Amino acid sequence: MPVDESTAVGKTVCVTGAGGYIASWIVKLLLERGYTVKGTVRNPDDPKNTHLRELEGAKERLILCKADLQDYDALKSAIDGCDGVFHTASPVTDDPEQMVEPAVNGAKFVINAAAETKVKRVVITSSIGAVYMDPNRDPEAVVDESCWSDLEFCKNTKNWYCYGKMVAEQAAWETAEEKGVDLVVLNPVLVLGPPLQPTINASLFHVLKYLTGSAKTYANLTQAYVDVRDVALAHVLVYEAPSASGRYLLAESALHRGEVVEILAKLFPEYPLPTKCKDEKTLEQSRTSSLTKRLRI
Repeated sequence: MPVDESTAVGKTVCVTGAGGYIASWIVKLLLERGYTVKGTVRNPDDPKNTHLRELEGAKERLILCKADLQDYDALKSAIDGCDGVFHTASPVTDDPEQMVEPAVNGAKFVINAAAETKVKRVVITSSIGAVYMDPNRDPEAVVDESCWSDLEFCKNTKNWYCYGKMVAEQAAWETAEEKGVDLVVLNPVLVLGPPLQPTINASLFHVLKYLTGSAKTYANLTQAYVDVRDVALAHVLVYEAPSASGRYLLAESALHRGEVVEILAKLFPEYPLPTKCKDEKTLEQSRTSSLTKRLRI
């Protein structure tokens, strides 16, 4: 995927939800590459956004804009004058009223604002949740960018996060096609790695529950993981590469929860990590789980 190395010269891009876990790393990389960044946050003066102002290049080329996902005019104002948009902001909750409609509206608003302000490319952060949740898929089938989750299954199991991610991404694709917007979507698996922001996001609780001792056992599950720094870099690369298009699944490796605990025990031996699996299946049996087969990693 050839990258246009001159892309950043004199260019301005917008990052929605700039203070978030993935977004903060995207902002950091963009500033390091020479972009001027307009980052949307709910309150530019909130101390939780201080880390953004401390990034290299932020003093000269970072503009924090007050905007909410549900405020079209504020989003349009932030996006106006930008060459590209990275839409990372999205609610993360199990409440369908707070998850689904805001996510869909936010995606539509960003695409519409991009079309109205003549933005060249929009990159959206979606999720493996929009791809993987389909109980009817052949267990031996490879999960790739053509796959979608089963909406009825997500709805019936009340998995509103995956449901919301899928309908928001579909709304983005439909709106982009209607408005003629160049859209690229990234679908990362569970994202881990060092946070730049001072708050703990949902994915980091996956590790913290073991370190704090709140989880007395680990689940007999295999999970795919990807580093937040790789996710951020992928966003920037697909933005800069003229040939990039469609969807990209981001996954680095698949680990059984027991393997995760083993790694944590080596790094943090002083913490009360669980030593037992939730059920009786052995770790070796679980390492050949269907998730690893499906992702082929």
